[in-house]
Amino acid sequence: MVSLRSSLHVALVLTMWSYVLSRAFCQTVAEVRGRCYPTFGSVLRAFTTSSPKYGETSESAPSASVVTYSQLKTMLSNRDIQLFDVRNPDEYLAGRIPGAVNIPLGNLEESLKLSPEHFQQLFEVKAPGKDDDNIVFHCKSGNRSSKALDIARRLGFSRARHYKGGYSEWAEQEGK
Repeated sequence: MVSLRSSLHVALVLTMWSYVLSRAFCQTVAEVRGRCYPTFGSVLRAFTTSSPKYGETSESAPSASVVTYSQLKTMLSNRDIQLFDVRNPDEYLAGRIPGAVNIPLGNLEESLKLSPEHFQQLFEVKAPGKDDDNIVFHCKSGNRSSKALDIARRLGFSRARHYKGGYSEWAEQEGK
């Protein structure tokens, strides 16, 4: 005879698997939304990859989370980037990457939670969308932007990335 305890255990395991599978399904739908025909690769990728888990930093996240200097230059020249500088205002004023919007790390979470209209009023740029794949955070050397990426991912910006080299690498490469 099956005990109540083992029945509860089975129910708990089934509930957890249900959550995992529904999360993977939702990620797949979010990824392929807007495309007419999802590819097998996009469906498979959604089931086999994930964003960092609670407690992980983006340093342990896939390298797809990191934007290189050359990728950043391309994105900037194509004007296909939403670049957010998470340094303090004094650092931002001392030198910045053109087109970057300053949102200090301490204000990032509350800023990303703003309505699109309020975000645009406050920062004078279009609010980032949770499905946007051109969101990039940067700081001086990659530490704060990694934390910014963790915050953004936790809020549902699953395709956001960070420029690990930061303003230090940018200034060096640009000869500033």
